[in-house]
Amino acid sequence: MNELALYSRYIRLNFLAGLQYKGWPFMVLQVLLVVITDPIGLFFLFSRFGSIGDWSVERIILVYAMAITSFGLAETFCRGLDYFPWKMIRSGDFDRVLLRPRPLLIQVAGSYFHIHRLSRVFGGVCAISWCLWMLGVSLTPLDLLTLVLALIGGFLTYAGVFILTSGIAFFTIDGLDWIYIFTNASYQVTRCPMDYMPRVLRSIFTFAMPMLVISYYPAAAVGGWGEPYWTGLLALPAGLGFLALSIFVWRLGVRHYKSTGS
Repeated sequence: MNELALYSRYIRLNFLAGLQYKGWPFMVLQVLLVVITDPIGLFFLFSRFGSIGDWSVERIILVYAMAITSFGLAETFCRGLDYFPWKMIRSGDFDRVLLRPRPLLIQVAGSYFHIHRLSRVFGGVCAISWCLWMLGVSLTPLDLLTLVLALIGGFLTYAGVFILTSGIAFFTIDGLDWIYIFTNASYQVTRCPMDYMPRVLRSIFTFAMPMLVISYYPAAAVGGWGEPYWTGLLALPAGLGFLALSIFVWRLGVRHYKSTGS
């Protein structure tokens, strides 16, 4: 069984297990409502004070939606890595994973799958479509390619964050709360217009973690905000680079792992 087939089987089994829980439709609706209402404060602010320079509410929501959709994809399909420090390292269950002759990352990533996390992806895609329509953007094949590659690059970036967290957990034997700066907090940063974002934050989320590379620059290229298309197409290589760095940390952690079980 190859890696993709193994991962697909993990996801399928977890998906079917999730359907056994009778309350899953309510969980899906709950997450969807959170996604919809989270940026609602922006609409109230902009309806009261108007645009901020060239930044309208549709521009900000578009950048925000690019980031949250990418995060939703990673959270959906790599949920096992997010749970890894608590569910496998501290309990010692990772010892059993090591005994199986299958890739470790595939086993860990596919160990959890929550149906309701798909709501974040669905809500993000709907927000992207609405913003493009409100901004009057007529999508060309290059625009579609830029958006798709940006979402793939964003998925790889956020998956890299989960892998990086798991790799560090080998040394800390616990999850690190500050790492959520690069997950939940990172897509919240996109609600600040790029032109008014503090330089420190802009540098961190461009070079340390390419969150703006996978959200702002593709949106700016497609929306015609003065950014060239090549900056939008950087999302995929940036995501691959960050993922490669995260996998290096993961392998370093695996090499130095010592059982924490009793």
